[in-house]
Amino acid sequence: MKKKKIFALVLVATLMLTGCGSKATLKNGEEVVATLKGKSITAEDLYDELKKQGGAVTLTNMIDEFVVNKEIKTDDDAESYAESQLSSYKKSYQSYGQDFNAALTAAGYSGEDEFKDELILEYKKNVATENYVKDELTDDEIKKYYDDNIYGDIEARHILISPNTKDDMTDDEKDEAEKKAKKEAEDIIKKLDKGEKFEDLAKEYSDDEGTASKGGKLTVTYGSVVDEFWDGASELKDGEYSKEPVKSEYGYHIIYRIKQKEKPELKEVRDDVIDKLVEEKMNNDSTLQTKALMALRKKYNLEISDDELKKSYDNSVNSALSANQNSSN
Repeated sequence: MKKKKIFALVLVATLMLTGCGSKATLKNGEEVVATLKGKSITAEDLYDELKKQGGAVTLTNMIDEFVVNKEIKTDDDAESYAESQLSSYKKSYQSYGQDFNAALTAAGYSGEDEFKDELILEYKKNVATENYVKDELTDDEIKKYYDDNIYGDIEARHILISPNTKDDMTDDEKDEAEKKAKKEAEDIIKKLDKGEKFEDLAKEYSDDEGTASKGGKLTVTYGSVVDEFWDGASELKDGEYSKEPVKSEYGYHIIYRIKQKEKPELKEVRDDVIDKLVEEKMNNDSTLQTKALMALRKKYNLEISDDELKKSYDNSVNSALSANQNSSN
């Protein structure tokens, strides 16, 4: 858990002191926030020093909190996300025998409610990033993903023979179990060659408990099964079965292809394609949230009037983009 910055609270409190309650001032009107023998520290001194110590980062956080909350409402999904994350943090600390509330206090939070608010903000930033990526997608990107990754569902039957391996086995014992499973799959193919029914053999031999009782029948979509299974089913013609066992991490498959449905039209799956593209881009480019928040600041006409803060802001943005880009390479 990152330690929460308290610069904003200190800065706001300092600025709000002007005109509030009793305060000492110098002859030039500057407010004195602290005195000691031979030295007076003014609000301006404090402000200048705080600017150097994370001022641009804190300012950016304040700006982002404002624009994100303006753009995205706190809905049930945001609340559910925050509650889920909060529960996960609690369980993690409890599993290590640590006091979660003490950890919150040490990190600068007043309690769970304040921490939950930050989790909701985190959720909103993610949504803002997704929206940004969607807006940046081109029709060509969507069409290419559709052409390369969308297929008609395949209706099939399969028989899975899993090697009976255990963690405490030696490598030789595991190899022997693999050979035995492959031999069993090959023997089942010979039974099919002799005319035995696929569904009967699936019920008798398949280790896939989810489909064995249904004669091995299942419908698969691209991406919903391991690549080896999809490729094996795709290479078959309707009414054909595997002539060699198809090996995957689960064991040896014998696949019977019933039929493949027509590929859906782009308009029918466009939303799904966009969601997949957004997920893919966000996983592959860690700079996207920075870019999304920069776009929102621009939308709200951000101008930083303090030259020193503006320079520090520009440097911090460039550093974030560079660091994120390097970490994603």
